[in-house]
Amino acid sequence: MPKPKKPIIAIMYDFDKTLSTKDMQEFGFIPSLNISPAEFWGETGALGQSENMDPVLAYMYQMLKKASEKGVPVTRDTFVALGKDIQYFPGVEDWFERINEYGKQNGVAIEHYVISSGTKEIIEGSSIKKHFKKIYACEFLYNENNVAIWPKLTVNYTNKTQFLFRINKGVLDVWDDERLNAFVPEEDRRVPFRNMIYIGDGLTDVPCMKLVKSNNGQSIAVFNKRKKEVAAQLMSEDRVDFITEANYTKDSELDQIVKTIIEKMAVVENLSRLHDKHKKSIKE
Repeated sequence: MPKPKKPIIAIMYDFDKTLSTKDMQEFGFIPSLNISPAEFWGETGALGQSENMDPVLAYMYQMLKKASEKGVPVTRDTFVALGKDIQYFPGVEDWFERINEYGKQNGVAIEHYVISSGTKEIIEGSSIKKHFKKIYACEFLYNENNVAIWPKLTVNYTNKTQFLFRINKGVLDVWDDERLNAFVPEEDRRVPFRNMIYIGDGLTDVPCMKLVKSNNGQSIAVFNKRKKEVAAQLMSEDRVDFITEANYTKDSELDQIVKTIIEKMAVVENLSRLHDKHKKSIKE
């Protein structure tokens, strides 16, 4: 894949408690079951422990099981419709266009990605879906009647990192393992790790945060202003570069951090390309 003419900076987000104020299932899906979030997540956790089951597969199973028990439709359309109820942290809905414009001012293209253990169909019904180049999240397989029957894709805290490499190499389709695993020299990769920003809120984001940080990208842990402990732990353990409140409004601390990172990455990328140009001229 040829190197893009304009440098690309990829910003990758967890979703629940990073962009949205709580788990996305709690806005519409769980209330439709007439149970509390604590009951739903409690039973999900108990199922995972009793069956030695991946927590993500456990919650997807519980969604289908509970919906069936309560007579709640589990079609793709009903999941997508739930996205309209999502509530976001301040500034999220106009964040993407502002950051895109700032990238343009600095001579780089900004791309936004979701890497989440949440439900893809719900995210696709959200007001911010249009801003993402790709959404990697848990997804169901549907039968001929559009009814969910099986997990099609699961995204847990460890396999999240594969999507960083997909973005890095420009191999975005999840079925394409052959090109993903093929050797590509670092200088030929579509989005170098040094041009990545990962924004997440908790321990499930640690593998991605650490991978980005250790490869000269930047990782940011955001927190609800009343719940700083996890982010502070990540910072003290040197797993992230910055911690800040999940406030995406203009001139907030998060806004200033990301804009400063964009400025830095633009300079580094331009110097790298100038270096490559001079190196090539010597060989010629």
